[in-house]
Amino acid sequence: MDILVCPVCKGELQLTVEEENEEEIVSGSLYCDKCRVNYSITDTIPDLLPPDQRD
Repeated sequence: MDILVCPVCKGELQLTVEEENEEEIVSGSLYCDKCRVNYSITDTIPDLLPPDQRD
């Protein structure tokens, strides 16, 4: 978590865990309070695409 930052403003991300196993976070989200943007974590993969580049 120390190396992950918001891709838009480089601000600190807050982690919310919905599901985890012994080794990693399976689902949850990363939230940037500065930008007020939520980045989802699905199947252990964080989606860090900026909001304007999402489908």
